[in-house]
Amino acid sequence: MKLKIVDSNSQEKGQIEMPEQFSQPVRDDLIQRAVLAVQTVGRQSYGAMPEAGERAVAKLSRRRRDYKGSYGKGISRVPRKTMARSGSQFTWEGAFAPGTRKGRRAHPPKAGKILIEKINKKEKRKAIRSAISATILLNIVAARGHKVPKLYPFILDTSAEEIVTTKQALDMLNKLDLGAELSRCADRKIRAGRGKMRNRKYISKVGPLIVVSKPCKLQKACANIRGVDVQNVASINAEFLAPGTKPGRLTLWTADAVKLMKEKKLFM
Repeated sequence: MKLKIVDSNSQEKGQIEMPEQFSQPVRDDLIQRAVLAVQTVGRQSYGAMPEAGERAVAKLSRRRRDYKGSYGKGISRVPRKTMARSGSQFTWEGAFAPGTRKGRRAHPPKAGKILIEKINKKEKRKAIRSAISATILLNIVAARGHKVPKLYPFILDTSAEEIVTTKQALDMLNKLDLGAELSRCADRKIRAGRGKMRNRKYISKVGPLIVVSKPCKLQKACANIRGVDVQNVASINAEFLAPGTKPGRLTLWTADAVKLMKEKKLFM
């Protein structure tokens, strides 16, 4: 399979033979497992203190004729904390037991819980190859919601890696007919629920991914363009290629990145 090589001015520069990583069957189930495995590694463990709700002096005698006993008071025999006293009459508050006021939680989240989901190396590599194949299938990319340019799929000329400024990067993306895609990513909405109070107020759309052959200036140039990611070919994973476990992200591969993938047999 051959694809056109296009420079930053949308001029055709030739063709390139695509390596076998781009001709794998698309496996949605494997891609989903690989993406979830990446996402769980980034989760932070959280949980209640092991003694939370159990540090109150909550004791109630079970003896029938005890001074502070609960017999004959018409109350259930749950652990209680004494709040007030008048003679031999006491005001109690249920404590320590789950379901009582100021009691502990029955099944709180535990910090020791293992959240990480593992995946075999061969399955992970196959999932990445599957996600790579989906990036050049026009019907899958369009079904994901991207505004696909007319020339797509195509390979980006390696000269794009030398772009320095954000203005030049925007100019290149507009000349590649990605203006509609950038406009789609520019819109963001406020998240519903409590998440907006927890440092994740806005929900943004995922836009184009540019895969380069080495750490380059383009990564910094695209840092402030919403929705656009630039990633080294040696460090891409299933989440970059299939955000939200859905394959078919609009991806621009540079010519050198494709050659490097073929030479080093990455993800094989």
